Amino acid sequence: MKNKKNKFTFFTKVNLFFLLVFSFLIHSQTKYVEEIFQTDEKLKMVFIPAGSFLMGSSRSENGHFGDEGPQHEVSVNAFWMSQYEITWNLYNLFVTREIDKYQKNIDNQNEVSIDVDAISGATTPYVEMSFGMGIDDFPAISMTQLAAARFCQWLSAMTGNFYRLPTEAEWEYACRAGTKTAYSFGNNLEDLEDYAWYESNSENKYHKVGQKLPNLWGLYDMHGNVSEWTLDQYSATTFRKRKENEVNNPYVIPSKKYPRVVRGGSWMDSPKRTRSASRRPSSKEWKRQDPQIPKSLWWHTDAQFLGFRVVRPLKIPSEELQKKYWGY
Repeated sequence: MKNKKNKFTFFTKVNLFFLLVFSFLIHSQTKYVEEIFQTDEKLKMVFIPAGSFLMGSSRSENGHFGDEGPQHEVSVNAFWMSQYEITWNLYNLFVTREIDKYQKNIDNQNEVSIDVDAISGATTPYVEMSFGMGIDDFPAISMTQLAAARFCQWLSAMTGNFYRLPTEAEWEYACRAGTKTAYSFGNNLEDLEDYAWYESNSENKYHKVGQKLPNLWGLYDMHGNVSEWTLDQYSATTFRKRKENEVNNPYVIPSKKYPRVVRGGSWMDSPKRTRSASRRPSSKEWKRQDPQIPKSLWWHTDAQFLGFRVVRPLKIPSEELQKKYWGY
């Protein structure tokens, strides 16, 4: 009897050991850090598993807008998403291009093999684009979608890993983190204070990234702080016109500069604009104060609420598709 007990205890311990090892391996793959060579900057990435979800919102949801319906099931492939909104610390490296000389060696082992010198850089803005709200660890703002896309190309060239903006479907899927409620934390508006910077608590400015609670998948500031670019062309009837053969990794390929889809709401917005399903179209009016003729390709001077985050898909697209994602 004693031998059987010892044998049982031994196998229990062995099974527990392998379970712990397996759990560690799974957990270790849920995040990684992209270190930007010769700088102190680190880009923390979170793994988003493949899956399906109900995109949009029902008419009964408090704050529902007509462009969010009808709800429909879509599926997305797995990808990595930046844990935080892209900050000025990192974005200004793209604007100034001071570290381009430290680009990793280009070889066939990289997901991306392009010469960083061939990438157009954003022009230096005529005003200080944080508008006094802060630089260190604060989200970068006011860039055009083209500028955000070219940042992704620059980041890809510098690291050898392929980065792009998220599609609208990927963004909402990641924001929801498996939930079906108005927010990733539920429907109770009293809890919004814990997860988001918005009109009631922002003190009329954006805030450092990661100061509020994350969603269930470890992503911060998906509600509020700054709104975020996605890849898609905006249409108020996108969901109504979506066909059955368009629900796997849906992406509305842009055919014109405006409007494009912006998600997440910002420090300027009411609670309903920070919901998981809330959509917003970009506008050329966001360049109203831009004194340049023609208007800048790189800056939206009147969009002090607008930023972005990046994704890295597990399935790497062809070089031709990479260029399209980067705005070519």
